[in-house]
Amino acid sequence: MSMEFTRPSEIERASLNIIRQELSQFGILIPEEDRAVVERVIHATADFDYARNLIFTDGASSAGIDALSNGTPIVTDTNMAAAGVSKQALARLGSSLSCYMADPEIAQKAKEEGTTRAVASIRYAAAQVPEAVFAVGNAPTALLELEKQIHCGLRPAMIIAVPVGFVNVVEAKERILACCREFHIPCIAALGQKGGSTVAAAICNALVYSAAEMLDPAERGWN
Repeated sequence: MSMEFTRPSEIERASLNIIRQELSQFGILIPEEDRAVVERVIHATADFDYARNLIFTDGASSAGIDALSNGTPIVTDTNMAAAGVSKQALARLGSSLSCYMADPEIAQKAKEEGTTRAVASIRYAAAQVPEAVFAVGNAPTALLELEKQIHCGLRPAMIIAVPVGFVNVVEAKERILACCREFHIPCIAALGQKGGSTVAAAICNALVYSAAEMLDPAERGWN
């Protein structure tokens, strides 16, 4: 069997073309501002449901791109999501990425406070980098803590709310989305039970690549 596309850049471009064709066949129109995010999530998951269940507050994609263009850091709730975000693009932007979940001091704080590491890590990040883009792909408790911190004055650059699962997930997403709308904080959320670290990383990459003018794989040095 011969393979039509073998180079990484060819595969990515061909994949995105297929995604666009299928979205067109489904009659789904994605606003230009949000297209890179939706396409990259579908590219990462092969799941076209994200064309319908990704929700954007007004101007969220543009706000995220602007923040990252100015070197705003990203905080994730899993090392898996952190590993999936392009360090090359972050370096071009002068941005950075942190995940505190595995830090021993966070585990100790969670134990002392009788809470989860996700909550303890969000509390720590809110104190250290309150202006960050917070990307949550696993822990609904992280979203609930962000909601609490926002009511106490936290104003992050953006929240990406895409945890996956069956317990507290749907409610946590709905609550953080409503909170972000109330306080005019840019937010991208995947409603329902779907999501995960892969989705969080894909959204981050869409925004980071857009900010760094690296959406085309040639700009990333790909053959």
